[in-house]
Amino acid sequence: MNRRARVGTEPPARFVPRYYEIEQALRARIAQLRPDDPLPSDAMLCEEFGVSRMTARNAVQRLSQEGLVYRVPGRGTFVAEPPVHRQAGNLLSFTEEMRRRGRTPSSRVLARELREPGPAEASRLQLEPGEEVIAVRRLRVADDEPVAIEEAVFPAAIAPLIEGADLERRSLHDTLVEGGHVPTMGRARLGAEAAGRADALLLDVPEGSPLLVEKRVIHDQDGRPLELCESRYAGARYGLDVQFDVELPSRNGS
Repeated sequence: MNRRARVGTEPPARFVPRYYEIEQALRARIAQLRPDDPLPSDAMLCEEFGVSRMTARNAVQRLSQEGLVYRVPGRGTFVAEPPVHRQAGNLLSFTEEMRRRGRTPSSRVLARELREPGPAEASRLQLEPGEEVIAVRRLRVADDEPVAIEEAVFPAAIAPLIEGADLERRSLHDTLVEGGHVPTMGRARLGAEAAGRADALLLDVPEGSPLLVEKRVIHDQDGRPLELCESRYAGARYGLDVQFDVELPSRNGS
């Protein structure tokens, strides 16, 4: 790995919210179940994990928003049909998304380096003057088919977590969570670009092919900026589902 300076010792693990622990446990169970299979009730989750009903409900609600489960009043919570695409309003790692589609995810690390941040990176990650970042560039693959080129940038303080991680077979987000940095919320911007020569070679598509480009900033459980990421998807191999409300016209005559 290219690096310009030594990074200090690994920071101590940080608090991981209980709702996240429940959510991840339910994800593992859902992967082994079929659509319409029942899941534990809120009361059962409270007893199993020793949490309040609100905490259990929050975990299930997050899964419901992703379309992984559905609730039937008076009957309980059930496994939903697996979504074809990621919901645009949900944060989901590429690894987890491909597994839910029944595909085998992997990555090829193209670059991993410690460097100075650009002005926009320093601003969006709220870095102090002189702080560095660790940047990881990977080719994301599903069933040996290239799907996306991804570059993720993190504050250098968490570089020890990333330097030794197996980023070709493991989820980077899983590595962050194990180190106490839980990706919790974020904001993304979507756009379209034509594949340049470098993109086309990596994604094995014709030069000029349409790419879906997603640029996002992700915050941790404490609300601090954790990751800047740009993903360049082959347009023919990836899509997003969008759920929306219909806004009615105003009645003021305008």
